[in-house]
Amino acid sequence: MNSVLANCSVSISELKKNPSTLIDQADGEPIAILNHNKPTAYLIPAETYEELMEKMEDYQLGIIVTERQNEKIAAIDVAIDDL
Repeated sequence: MNSVLANCSVSISELKKNPSTLIDQADGEPIAILNHNKPTAYLIPAETYEELMEKMEDYQLGIIVTERQNEKIAAIDVAIDDL
């Protein structure tokens, strides 16, 4: 059995009827889109999606920083005048 990770859920046929009204009624909350009573997608506001994408990018950059910190051992000291 699949968990529905939203307080609001609608069938695909309900979504097709009037998506703008559903988005307005959800008041910024995610909407689970169901197909045969199983979640197939989640509809979230654009602002929420953008925030999620920023957080994912920050997380990925954090991983790169951590990996590069481990490379400090192999670093070579160079004086600015030598450049």
